[in-house]
Amino acid sequence: MSKKVCCYCRVSTMEQSIDSQLEAIRKYCHNQGWEISKVYRDEGISGAKDDRPSLNELKKDCANSKRGWTAVVCFRFDRMARSTQHLLECLNLFQMHKIDFISINEGIDTSTSVGRMVFTFLGGIAEFERAIIKERVKAGIERAKGQGVKMGRPRAGFDVNEALKLKKEGLSWAQLSKKIGVSSATLRRILPTLLKTSKSGCALKSCS
Repeated sequence: MSKKVCCYCRVSTMEQSIDSQLEAIRKYCHNQGWEISKVYRDEGISGAKDDRPSLNELKKDCANSKRGWTAVVCFRFDRMARSTQHLLECLNLFQMHKIDFISINEGIDTSTSVGRMVFTFLGGIAEFERAIIKERVKAGIERAKGQGVKMGRPRAGFDVNEALKLKKEGLSWAQLSKKIGVSSATLRRILPTLLKTSKSGCALKSCS
């Protein structure tokens, strides 16, 4: 009984054609004695996009026990994904559903010991990339702080006297929030104490 596979092809522009990819995959599968059950095509879509119609369909079909294929074949890695992380996400999904992945150009087949080793190697690279990004973000924040940049969401300024006046007139917290343009949570945190203070005759100007 021949192995049944699906194939995934992608080109970045509508002017390009997937025919050469598909022909190479068909020839490879023929030489292996495999049967192609389904072809997934994404045409005119950048590989930088993780969200692609046919790739999404392929991922969804992975969970279908009646999908009719046990392996995914593509011409080369970058047809499936443009980043190590995205490729690893796809491979993890395939592994979860006991689906093999074959990339013709790189000669990778995850059903073999060498293919499984590459899968493990890719996991290490992805972890390394995440660590590098984390360190760069941390360094960027520290550099910004050193240059006097204030981190976090800026606090919105508002006229406290106006807020107190409106609150004394009977506006609800929600109405006051809409009128002043400051969240009700902020108003509830600041105004109650000031309302008590204002009754004692203290002058208030503004809060920022």
